[in-house]
Amino acid sequence: MNVSDSERVATKLASEGYEIIRDASSADVVLINTCSVREKAEQKLFTQVGRIRQKYGREPVIGVMGCVAQLEGDTLFQRAPSIDFVIGTKAIGRVSEAIESVFDDTGRKASVSERASTMPDDANRSAWGTLPNGRVSARRFEKYIDLGERDIDYDWAVAERQRHSKYVAFVPIIEGCNKFCTYCIVPFSRGRERSLPAAEIIRQVLTLMREGVREVHLIGQNVNSYRPTTEAGLEGFAGTTPFSRLLRAVAATGIERIKFTTSFPRDFKPDIVEAIEEHENLCNWVHLPVQSGSDRVLKVMRRLHTIDSYKKKVDRVRSSPKDIALTTDIIVGFPGETEEDFRQTVELVEYCGYDSAYIFKYSPRPGTPAYEMKDNVSAAEKTSRFIELERVQRDVQNRRLQRYIGKTLKVLAERESTKSNIDISGHSTCHKVVNFPGGRDMIGTVQQVRITEIKSNSLYGEVC
Repeated sequence: MNVSDSERVATKLASEGYEIIRDASSADVVLINTCSVREKAEQKLFTQVGRIRQKYGREPVIGVMGCVAQLEGDTLFQRAPSIDFVIGTKAIGRVSEAIESVFDDTGRKASVSERASTMPDDANRSAWGTLPNGRVSARRFEKYIDLGERDIDYDWAVAERQRHSKYVAFVPIIEGCNKFCTYCIVPFSRGRERSLPAAEIIRQVLTLMREGVREVHLIGQNVNSYRPTTEAGLEGFAGTTPFSRLLRAVAATGIERIKFTTSFPRDFKPDIVEAIEEHENLCNWVHLPVQSGSDRVLKVMRRLHTIDSYKKKVDRVRSSPKDIALTTDIIVGFPGETEEDFRQTVELVEYCGYDSAYIFKYSPRPGTPAYEMKDNVSAAEKTSRFIELERVQRDVQNRRLQRYIGKTLKVLAERESTKSNIDISGHSTCHKVVNFPGGRDMIGTVQQVRITEIKSNSLYGEVC
């Protein structure tokens, strides 16, 4: 979601005359898009703000947007006085007003550039900007903050030049969350669930096709909780849930590849797998976060599913003739998690045979119900469980990946490999990173790649 938000902010600013630059050292405006899912990512915000001031020896205007901005509000000014303005998650359509508020009223616009920072795991995202006409400083007014609601006429489109890829695009279909898992800050930072009209989603996909996009990702905090207020765009499409009907509607556009993330287990119905089986362009990958293998912990987390019900969903995915890759999220060291609870999580990982898993050590987030619980699993024990579960998952993953040896996968070539000057890197329909020998002329095409080697987190092969 952060990448998608950043792309739309860049689109908005560029359309209003702001210049998007690549070099942060000459920026007059630095805009940081933040994530608050994990404490580590939030801490990186303040580290980055301090680094910007020290590294460049000048004082660009610094703005903060995203979840940390929404949650912390004007307290950010106290924690980091260098921050000039704060924009909440639904106010990003008014970012240009925030920028202009901190420059003198000369009638000249600031120019802003955007790029993703290289921070891993729940990364904050950064935008860099300069003022035109060689202007390198500006008179500051009072701090500016906007935590208001989204404009009714907010434009969800992303300009081709501002997308992270020419061939892969994110399409938001739902924002916010109504689930209120006890550890999660998203319902407070992103608000309640709001589904975009299917007709608007279809329009965006058709536009992206015309611009040369070959793969779309339907995104949201819980995509299968999709509940639009109108049938427009879903007429004539079968399915017991609105999300499966939307999948069929998007598939009918003819776009080459469709992926979606993230799915909420309770709302993951069999008709989703049925839709994937019916349409070749619905990719064979499902991300289904379980968070724990213990029913007792899941109940305290308020995940609203049981391990038995989750296993039945996994069994349905595994029984598909389409060989659907399955990935998940898991938290270790949740308050009250016993050794037996952890053992049940290990057993679940071995049962499900995940193609990959994002494993996190629990960190309390202020404002969530879990923050009030006694965090009684020591840091050392969290680390120990993390390491063990990571080892188990790595073994499971290596066994699962062996099934691809000798198989031919359809790979969208996206970029030159960062590790080899003779290789191209891309993703398969099952969302595996695949590297293979090739030239730049392949980028943007779908290649048939026969897998010859298994790497730790990727596959390697040769074009057939």
